[in-house]
This record gives sequence, structure tokens and C-alpha cells, in this order.
Amino acid sequence: MAAEATQLIDVHAHFVTDGYVAAARAAGIERPDGMPGWPTWSVEQHLDLMERSGIEKSYLSVSSPGVHFGDDGAARTLARAVNDFAAEVGADHPTRFGHFATLPLPDVEGSLAEADRAFDVLGADGVAVKTHHGGRYLGDPAFEPLWARLERRGAVVFVHPTSPPHADELALGRPRPMLEFPFDTVRAASDLYFNGVLTRYPRIRWILPHGGGPLPLLADRMALMSGVVDLLPADAPGVVEAFGRLWYDMAGTPFPRQIPALAAAFGVDHVLYGSDYCWTPPPLVMAQVESVDSAPRPSATQSWRDLTTRNAERLFTKDA
Repeated sequence: MAAEATQLIDVHAHFVTDGYVAAARAAGIERPDGMPGWPTWSVEQHLDLMERSGIEKSYLSVSSPGVHFGDDGAARTLARAVNDFAAEVGADHPTRFGHFATLPLPDVEGSLAEADRAFDVLGADGVAVKTHHGGRYLGDPAFEPLWARLERRGAVVFVHPTSPPHADELALGRPRPMLEFPFDTVRAASDLYFNGVLTRYPRIRWILPHGGGPLPLLADRMALMSGVVDLLPADAPGVVEAFGRLWYDMAGTPFPRQIPALAAAFGVDHVLYGSDYCWTPPPLVMAQVESVDSAPRPSATQSWRDLTTRNAERLFTKDA
């Protein structure tokens, strides 16, 4: 990477702690989402990767399977622990790390309290939620108090996919991040739209990962079917318009096909960079960065680095 190249801002970066992994293993999760095992993470390893990749700042979050393993009290305690840890990392390295606070969903009461603490005490940059929590997707009425609270704050909400209900049957023994994660992103996005959440809470700034998965390819089909069957909430914008207001990171395999499809569907003004480290090993992160840097430029005057960094700066200054 040329020394003068724009530095990336990574909105899809993960961490794990020893305590978090121990809690998950105690709950019987040795192969999270069908993956071979748990990754390792440290501040030093992450900073080294950022230096080699030209990443200026990473916004940390806890990935799937989250912190709720069946007990509300334990989930609240674990959410507090990982959020305190991420805030401390950010305080130690304020120009290099931010964080999206983990919420103990589907415990809404606990999530309201933790969201307030995360913003008001820890200085969180947003919150992270999964595509569903205990089989309840994000349009479920049970989550309305949380969305109302986050709407008042104009919060950033980073949506991360997780294994769908009945994943063992659906995934056919394969790792869920390969196919089930992208499709669960579409399930969550469609649930937010068709249940009117996107219309009722327009100040929430939603980030969908992995280029929205197959959402760019399915938006027109959703629009078609909503005309055949009366699915649209009152006063809702069109499907493509609504999804064009969301934000999308390019974690995964952005080029040569996925981001061009996303850009054709929704434009490029809300495209963000994402590495998916530490669940994506450093060599694959480096290869992905190379694909971003070598892809055809989005315009004659800017690279994908320029574009995604500019977009991230707008997102985090609320100039959206």
C-alpha cells in the first residue's frame, strides 16, 4: 500500500476475551456457528494487522453467538464485562479503536439498561445486535422499546448475523457463516422493513454486514411480492428506497462481484469498509484489502479507500 493512500476505517472488527470464551464454552459452545473453534485476539495482534493493512481505526464488537446463553442475569453480567473491556481498549487507544456495545437480547429490560450505560458511561459509538435473538427477528414487537430508545439517540446499530433457527438442518453440516449468515441478514432486513421498524425509527443508523448478503439481488423480488400480497406497512417507502438508506460494510468477499451488485442496487454513498477480523484470519484480511485496493475505482476522483472512509466519517458525525 502506498504511504499516501487513505487509511481505512473498519466498522466490522471483532474481539474475544478469555472470560467471554470461557462463558461460551461453559454453555456448551465449542464450535460456534459450526466453525472449527474460537479465535484468539489481542490488542497488539490487532494493531499489527491494522498497520499492515492501512487501517486507521477499528470499531470493535462481539460477534455471534453473542452473550445470551439462556440466562438473563448471566447475559447481563457478561455484556457488562465485554463492554467494559472494549471501552478500556478504546480509552487506551482512542485514535485506533472504538466499540459497539453488546446488548443481552432477547432480554429487553437488561438491554435498555446496558445501552444507556454504554452510551452515557462508556462512550460507546453504537450498539451491536444479532439478526435474531432466540428466534425473534428484529421486527418483533418485543424489541420496540429498545428501538424507541435508540431512535431518540440517533444511534448506530450494527447488525451481525447468527445461525438461524433450525441451523443444524439448514446448514447441512457446513459452517453457518458460509451461507446461513448472509441469508439471515436478509431475513432481519426484511423483518425490519415489513414490520415498519425502518419507517417508525428513521434516525437509527443501521449497518448491515457482508454487503447486505443477497439483499441487493432480492430487493426487487420483495417489491414484486409486496404488490401481489399486501405486505407494506403504512407510509413505507419503496423497498429499494428503504434499503438504500441503510449502511453496508464490505466484510467478506467484496470484489469482483458483491460490491458492484450492491452499488447497482443501492448506490455507494453508504458503503463502509469491514475486515471481520479476528474471525477472519490475517492472511485472508490482507487478501481482502488487496482486492479492495485493486478493484475498479468507484469514480475517477476516488478509490474505495477514499469512498468508504468518507462515508464512515459521515456516519460517525451523524451527517447522514
